[in-house]
Amino acid sequence: MKLDEVTISRAILSEQHKIMTEYLDIDCAVVGGGPSGITCAAILAQNGVKVALIEKKLSIGGGMWGGGMMFPRIVVQEEARRLLDHFGIKYTEYEKGYYVASSVEAVSKSLAAACDAGAEVFNLTTVEDVVVKEDGGVSGLVINWTAVEMAGLHIDPLTMRTKVTVDATGHDSMIAHMVRKKGGALEIKGEGFMWAERAETNILSHTKEVFPGLIVAGMAANAVGGETRMGPIFGGMLLSGEKAANMIIERLKK
Repeated sequence: MKLDEVTISRAILSEQHKIMTEYLDIDCAVVGGGPSGITCAAILAQNGVKVALIEKKLSIGGGMWGGGMMFPRIVVQEEARRLLDHFGIKYTEYEKGYYVASSVEAVSKSLAAACDAGAEVFNLTTVEDVVVKEDGGVSGLVINWTAVEMAGLHIDPLTMRTKVTVDATGHDSMIAHMVRKKGGALEIKGEGFMWAERAETNILSHTKEVFPGLIVAGMAANAVGGETRMGPIFGGMLLSGEKAANMIIERLKK
């Protein structure tokens, strides 16, 4: 087969232009492609929700790739084991209730499930602001290329309309901070010390709508709620992403 470089370029531009145009108006944007964000996007897409997963970095997966201190293994407790099964992630039982899985497999299979279900991933994309109008809630995101931000270029962004947004940006809780910085009534208590049991126990209570149109999930939920951190045990991340997805599914039914 004879290949033409311009045809290759046209194919990429044409197809991505269609996707970009289609996804400027969606049901949900999940910001942050870590374990909670991937889980949330996958479950939403599996339930027919039009969802975009937005990640500022080149690769999706957040901190899960590195496991614990660059040892590519993660631990998931009994309560979240069914989500490993849901995504077809293999694991072994180390001790009763402690399940060990490959961090690489966990990211790969959960992300593949999200893509297979129809979630659209926008990597290398930074959210630089939110849209808030008359009703006072988050109704969209202001997006730009990450490279623009890194280079310090003054390039105007584009806007994406959403019915609900999930802040799954991890420890930084970036979207929540944007809302608060612009005067939104959103209290951010800040992340506490390491205390895995407490962090994992309480993360679901912190996974909630913290500002109209904005739900926090994963480590962002604990950071906003003033909760402790948990380290390389990921059950709470998965369960938090699932809870956020279920909240959105119920909301969109109304």
